[in-house]
Amino acid sequence: MSALNLTFPDGAVKVFPDGTKPIEVAQSISKSLAKKSVSAKLNDAYVGMNDIIPESGNFQLITTSDTEALSLLRHATSHLLAQALKRMPKFANMHFGVGPFIDNGFYYDTDNGAGNQVSVEDFPEIEAMMHKIVKEDLPIISRQITRAEALEMFAADPYKLALITDLPEDEILTIAIQGDHIELDKGGLVPSTGWIKHFKLTSVAGAYWRGKSSNPMMQRIYGISEWKQADVDAEVTRREEAKERDHRTIGRDLDLFFTSQEVGSGLPVWLPNGATIRRQVERYITDKELANGYQHVYTPVLSNLNLYKTSGHWDHYREDMFPPMDMGDGEFLELRPMNCPSHIMVFKHKPRSYRELPIRIAELGMMHRYEKSGALTGLSRVREMTLNDGHTFVEPEKIEEEFKSILTMMMAVYRDFNITDYRFRLSYRDPKNTEKYFDDDEMWEKSQAQLKSAMDDLKLDYYEAEGEAAFYGPKLDVQTKTALGNEETMSTIQLDFLLPERFDLTYIGADGQDNHRPVMLHRGIVGTMERFTAYLIEMYKGAFPTWLSPLQVQIIPVNLGAHGEYADGVQKKLQAVGLRANVETKEAKMGYLIREAQTNKIPYTLVLGDSEVDAQTVTVRKYGEEKTQTMSFIDFQMAILADVARYSRPTETHE
Repeated sequence: MSALNLTFPDGAVKVFPDGTKPIEVAQSISKSLAKKSVSAKLNDAYVGMNDIIPESGNFQLITTSDTEALSLLRHATSHLLAQALKRMPKFANMHFGVGPFIDNGFYYDTDNGAGNQVSVEDFPEIEAMMHKIVKEDLPIISRQITRAEALEMFAADPYKLALITDLPEDEILTIAIQGDHIELDKGGLVPSTGWIKHFKLTSVAGAYWRGKSSNPMMQRIYGISEWKQADVDAEVTRREEAKERDHRTIGRDLDLFFTSQEVGSGLPVWLPNGATIRRQVERYITDKELANGYQHVYTPVLSNLNLYKTSGHWDHYREDMFPPMDMGDGEFLELRPMNCPSHIMVFKHKPRSYRELPIRIAELGMMHRYEKSGALTGLSRVREMTLNDGHTFVEPEKIEEEFKSILTMMMAVYRDFNITDYRFRLSYRDPKNTEKYFDDDEMWEKSQAQLKSAMDDLKLDYYEAEGEAAFYGPKLDVQTKTALGNEETMSTIQLDFLLPERFDLTYIGADGQDNHRPVMLHRGIVGTMERFTAYLIEMYKGAFPTWLSPLQVQIIPVNLGAHGEYADGVQKKLQAVGLRANVETKEAKMGYLIREAQTNKIPYTLVLGDSEVDAQTVTVRKYGEEKTQTMSFIDFQMAILADVARYSRPTETHE
C-alpha cells in the first residue's frame, strides 16, 4: 500500500496510508482536535474533512479558532439555504446563481422565474427548513466530475450552465454533495450540515446576474452565520444601528439631498440643509489649506483627451472614464476623472525657480467617474464628485519635510471633526504587476523607502500593503472606520516621480540651470465632498455639531403676536454674527414645536415668552437634553460662538 507524506505547519512530517481523510488525520492527533477541525488544506487547496487526501504535500487543519473557518461556515450556510429552498414546494423550481460568503455573512442569488419570489415574510419558514436539515447532520462530501457530467447534472439551471460553459472544456469540476443537494463548488466547507447551527436570514435585494445591467435581475438573499448565537444577535443589533445611521435615510428625513432617475443615477441634488453642511466643510478645508501655504485655483471640468493620455490615466483608468466627446474638429474632450493633470498645467504655465518651491496647489475639483448603476449608493458612490484635492511640487531633498507637513495638517483636520478611529496604511506596488505599475525599480524602491522613513521618524504606527499603490507611485492611505463598521480610505498622500517626467516639469535650481526635476505629492485630506458628508451624516447620526449643523438655533416664541418681534430681533442678532437661526412661525402647541426641533436635531432651541421679553433673556434647551437654562441673550450668543469656534469639541479638549 502506498503512503501519504504530510508536512504540517510546524515542519513535522507524518506518514499515513493512502486513502486517508482529514478527519482521520485529526483523530490520530487528538479527539479534541477532530471535534473542532472545520476543513483542511493540502498545498493551499481545500480538502473537505470527509474527502480522501489525494497526494502527499503540505498539510494544514483549519479549526474553529482560525479566522478563515468563519468564511467556510458562511459559505456552507449559503448551500444550506439553497437546499432548504429546493425542499419547499413553492420554491422547488428555483434557479441559483452564486452563493459566496461575504464580510459579516453570506448571500445567494436566486431566480424563481415566473413562480413565487422570496420575501422577508418567508424567512421564518425557510429558516425552519434550514434547521431541519441541520438536525439531519448530513455529511458534506466533494467529488470531481467532468464538464460533460456537470452539463447533464445542472441541465435544468441556466445560471449554473453559464458558469460551466465559461470554463475551459478540459477543466475538471468539483461538486459538493450534502444529502439530496448538489452544489457546483471549489471546496472550503464545513464537515456536515450539523455544524451550521446559528444563522439568520436578513434581507432580499435585486442583483443583476454577474453585475451587468443587460443581464436578468435576480433575487439576492442575504444572511448572517456565526459560531455562536450571541454573535448572530450582536450582528443583528449592529445592523439595526446601521439602518438608523444610514446616510440615505437620514438624508431623506433631514432634507439634506436626494437622487432621482429624472436627474440621473449617481448625480445627487444637494438640498439647502445638505448644501449648508457641504459649504461649511468646503470653507473649513479651504481656510485650513490657505493657512498652510496652499494656493487655491479653479480648473476646467473638461480637458483635452491628450492630457490624460500623457498622464497615463487613459491607459490605466479608461474603464472608469466617460467616453470622449468628439468636437468635430479633431479635438476630443474628456470629463476629467482626476485633477492632477490640471494642476500640473498650473505649475507648467510659466518658468519656476527653486526659490518658489514648494508650490502647493489646491482645489475643490469636480470629477466624473463611469460607475455602473448597480454600484451607485447615495452620496458614497456617485458619478460626479468634488474632491478636496491638492498637489505639491517640491525639490527631491524636501520630500520628507513636505510629507510630514501634510500629515500634520491632516491630523489637525481629524481632530476638528472628532475623527478618531483610523489607521495608516503604506501602500506599495506589486513588483510583479508591470502592467499596472510604471516599470522603474529604482524609482519605486527609493520612493517607498522615503515614505517609510518619514513614518518611522514621526513614530506613527502603520501597516504595509503590497499592490495598493497608485500606478505612478507609493502612498500613505488613512483607513477610517465608518459608523457602520466598514473601512474606507478617507485621506491619502501619494508620492509621484513619474508624472513630472511625463509632463517634462522643470524648475531653475540654485545653479541657475533650468533642468531640475521636481517631485510631485498628491494629497486629499477629507476626500470628496460627497463621501465625506455621507461619513459625517452616519458618524453624527444626523445630530451635527453646532459648527456644522444646517440650522444652529431654532427660536420658538410662546405667542407669535406677543413675542414674535423679540424673536425676530434675536434671530437678526444671531445672523449678524454668522450664526444660522430660524424663528418658528407655525401655530402649534409648545410641546409639539420643541419635540419637532429635537426630531430635526437642531443643536439649540430658544423658547421666548413674557419673562424672556421683559428681562431680555432666552431660555435654552440643547439637543438631547431635557433640562433648560435661562440666561441673558449676550451670554447665550457668546457661548454658542465659542462652541462654533472650537468646532464643538468639549472645552477641555480644545487646542
